[in-house]
Amino acid sequence: MTDTTKMTETVKKVTADASKQVETVFADISERAKVAVAKSQKMAEDVAEFNKGNLEAIVASGKVAAKGMETLGQDAAEFGRKNFESAQAALKSFAAVKTPAEFFKLQSDYVKSAFDTLVAQTSKNTEISMKLAGDVFQPLSNRIAVAAEKIKTAA
Repeated sequence: MTDTTKMTETVKKVTADASKQVETVFADISERAKVAVAKSQKMAEDVAEFNKGNLEAIVASGKVAAKGMETLGQDAAEFGRKNFESAQAALKSFAAVKTPAEFFKLQSDYVKSAFDTLVAQTSKNTEISMKLAGDVFQPLSNRIAVAAEKIKTAA
């Protein structure tokens, strides 16, 4: 074997070895890129699913709030109607009064009754509002718990 032949063989061997190493490196890079893309896609899907859950919680919360406000509105209308009827009845009673003492007694009874009714209605509205606030926040609270669990799992 001549020196030229040896050198040619050595160059071919070095070139083949280098080609294999480059192919191995690029195959490794390609595999790592595929894994990274798959992880990124999974993460994007998880984020989209989490955001979908958040949106659903907001919608559910809004529905509860709307229903609660509707109930409060109906109660307020009913309270107003009853007060109007009570005022009409009181006016009829005032029209039939014969003495100042009777007038002041009727007025005192009406004011006391109106005040007691107002206190009862205010108490009822406060109770309904507090329950409504809890009910409205519940879907959001559930999502916060899910987020905390995901953070705990990721850590």
